[in-house]
Amino acid sequence: MWDAVRVVTRLVGDLDELLPEGVPGFTNRTRSARRRMQEIQRLTPKERQNQLVPKYRQLIHTTDQVVGNAREVLKKTEAVHSIDLMTDIAIKAVRKQIDHYCGLGDRVIDQARRRVLNQEQVPNEEKIFSIFETHTDLIKRGKILKPVEFGHKVYIAESARGLITQYRVLDGNPTDDVHVEDSLKRHQETFGEVPKLYSADRGFFSQKNIEYCKDAGVELVCIPQRGGKKTAAQASHEKSPAFKDGQRFRAGIEGRISVLFRGRGMKRCLAEGRERFELLVGAAVLANNLMVIARLLLEKQNRRRRRVA
Repeated sequence: MWDAVRVVTRLVGDLDELLPEGVPGFTNRTRSARRRMQEIQRLTPKERQNQLVPKYRQLIHTTDQVVGNAREVLKKTEAVHSIDLMTDIAIKAVRKQIDHYCGLGDRVIDQARRRVLNQEQVPNEEKIFSIFETHTDLIKRGKILKPVEFGHKVYIAESARGLITQYRVLDGNPTDDVHVEDSLKRHQETFGEVPKLYSADRGFFSQKNIEYCKDAGVELVCIPQRGGKKTAAQASHEKSPAFKDGQRFRAGIEGRISVLFRGRGMKRCLAEGRERFELLVGAAVLANNLMVIARLLLEKQNRRRRRVA
């Protein structure tokens, strides 16, 4: 809501500078909204019990006033034009932005009323987590220090030679175990056969996935059991040297993810929109694969030189 207030107010200020006679009847309420926002952020767990709802009600009221005033400004200035053609184009662009962020402000206000004032459990797919990147998902990965993150989950599969063979930007916050069957089919379509080893972390475990991999022809399914008491056969299987080697291979994907983040620019997307987000991920994967292919070609060339020597 604070973002909606400050952005709409800034855009109305831009419109005020462009219009010949300025913008009539708009009150700047950014100080009030900022104070309410900071007060909510600074509430202790004990204070939240009594003060959270009143503070939110005040912030909702302020945001609603700003959005309503901005819409009144759009109505009052609808027929106003400038002598300069370029200024007219700029005015239309600013008016379009104001209307866009007013719509997002309405969604945020409705979301806050339902969640805080009405104590309603709003589904994540109905929430908006950013008025700048409306496609942003809420991600819960079970981390203690980071219980909630914002962005998108990305599924990545890696071959034994270090090439990323699959990547997908996922919608929402799906569990890992839903990707096994689809990833195996994609691998088979790409290479014409299933892999000899399928290794993943315990989040991908389910008895259905294990059976599917075995039925498909995977020689070694290396996914640790998630929760529950292990059978003697499962415990013995996870202690076997082949299973441990498979898990060591799986651990390599963590290093690959670190390389994508730190060396290929995938840690943060500065471009706007879901399509550009997916483009950034694809570019990082492409850069990684080109570097890996170059390294493999150099190693092959060096082996030839040593044989000749």
